[in-house]
Amino acid sequence: MNGHARRHAALETLEGAGVTVKRLFPVPGLRNLDPFVLWDHFGVAPGTGFPDHPHRGFEAITYMLEGSMRHTDNLGNQSTVTAGGAQRFTAGRGIVHSEMPGGGGDNTGIQLWINLPRRLKDVAPAYQQVDAGEFPVERFETGWKKIIVGEGSPLQLLSEVRYSELALQAGGHVEEPLPEGFTALAYVLQGQARVAGQVIDAGSACFVTDTARIVLDAEAGCRLMLCLGRPHGEPIHQHGPYVD
Repeated sequence: MNGHARRHAALETLEGAGVTVKRLFPVPGLRNLDPFVLWDHFGVAPGTGFPDHPHRGFEAITYMLEGSMRHTDNLGNQSTVTAGGAQRFTAGRGIVHSEMPGGGGDNTGIQLWINLPRRLKDVAPAYQQVDAGEFPVERFETGWKKIIVGEGSPLQLLSEVRYSELALQAGGHVEEPLPEGFTALAYVLQGQARVAGQVIDAGSACFVTDTARIVLDAEAGCRLMLCLGRPHGEPIHQHGPYVD
């Protein structure tokens, strides 16, 4: 059973100081995907980046695919996240931070914002970094799955989220459970995948609900991100860097 599945292509736009992003949402016609507020596939070249700016009301994960990003914030944190690693900040009642390229060359990754429920909007801001080797990796006959958020991962969130990177070889097939009431998105990084019966090209996603399992197939091999979350069922009011 494929449940409800729909395709959605990312739109290219500029963010920060000259950063090109492929954005799934928020875009016209799709403001968010409860509990998720923003999904950007970014590419940060030398001389561009995200200088100091404020946030509040949500959590964010930056997962690096290539290169590195240097993080600083008003909590006193200074760190560099390299390929395969991730950082999580909880903006809560307010944080000011920057994310700038850690070196020359390609610096690409995914930034995901997760809404905080109303009762947690004013929590203290916090930061966590997890290096590539700390994430568990499950290997199967036709590929592998790296668990960024979920069982065995040290990365912690205040919302119910499961987040993974998967690679499938040609002819690869895997089925991932979708807990009841959860919303899922599968975003293809490279190649082409069939997600819940929908053909999804690189730079596009499939949103899936109302099914017990998400079926993923790859005729010629692919690399994708799979993100599952339990909706909070509360209005998401995003105003630029703030989610109230």
